[in-house]
Amino acid sequence: MLRIGMSKSEIEKQLEDKGNFTRIGYLNQFLKESLTIEMKKFTFLKLGELYEKIGMLEEAAKMYNSSSIVSITFSEKIKYFVKETELYIKTGNFDKADEAMKKATAQANSMQKPEIYYAIKDFYKKQGEYYEKELKRNHAARIYEKLLEMKISDLERKEIKEKLLELYEKLGKRKEYLELERRYLV
Repeated sequence: MLRIGMSKSEIEKQLEDKGNFTRIGYLNQFLKESLTIEMKKFTFLKLGELYEKIGMLEEAAKMYNSSSIVSITFSEKIKYFVKETELYIKTGNFDKADEAMKKATAQANSMQKPEIYYAIKDFYKKQGEYYEKELKRNHAARIYEKLLEMKISDLERKEIKEKLLELYEKLGKRKEYLELERRYLV
């Protein structure tokens, strides 16, 4: 069992021979203790990693959000909010992804904001490509539709439209295909 006063390395040693669900249980129980901010952040991050590892991406995103809240530096807050955004993109929860992105950009200076936006746009692209490879065409189409709503270059917009037209055709979404063709290719 984890106790107050244990170092990070002692906690990791205590958890190393346990299964993922046991680790999660121990860490969640440990969070109920009166922990220092640094130890809370460590615990939230460990939980985030574990949840992500076992595919519980919504829970992982919540842990990264909590890590952001207890972080002191702006760079850490941004890093964890961006990770939260990435996980929400993977779950298909674009509203929460947008909220997390707004939290990240609120912590950023004018130089960091475009970097954050670019990174998040890249997450969307990678997730869309992943769905295409996995033949999850409907999911890929949703990702690409979301990308069209974002600020992207004309070249990116053209590439995404072409991918979307191809997906609509394969999905038999004739109405969406014709609408996209009419709106963007005229």
